[in-house]
Amino acid sequence: MFFHPKKDYTAGYKRWPLRKLRPEAAFTLVEIMIVVAIIALLAALAIPNLLRARQNANEVAALRSLRLASTACESFRAAQTPGTYPNSLADLAAAVPQYIDSVLASGTKQGYNFAYTLVNPNQFTCVASPIAASGTRTFFIDESGVIRIDNAAGNPID
Repeated sequence: MFFHPKKDYTAGYKRWPLRKLRPEAAFTLVEIMIVVAIIALLAALAIPNLLRARQNANEVAALRSLRLASTACESFRAAQTPGTYPNSLADLAAAVPQYIDSVLASGTKQGYNFAYTLVNPNQFTCVASPIAASGTRTFFIDESGVIRIDNAAGNPID
């Protein structure tokens, strides 16, 4: 079929008719509110679990860092002519070969502060305490190599 170039096919129309939505084609306010409520409920259930998973990951990283610090201290002591533990974590990072990385030697790693104390040439302690809400437990290790968990009062649990 061919269109005649001079014929007006729009005669009788003022404008193209606007398409009107039928009532059943749109979402009602109640339906949208139900969807939003379901999404909010799922978020309320998921977000605390994700935060707790992050705290658990930080605590595991702190435990591994304490174990690494203890092993590094023993290796450092074995390499010394008069056997002595290092004066600080920075000594472990400055040694050749390097026993720990510079991040752990700075005293803060993955949401935990690490406080190393040389008690005497044959004894040391290292405490890992959480920064703000990065963890809930404090960990402790000494020359025995046993990691202990502190309770809320700060006393080690054997």
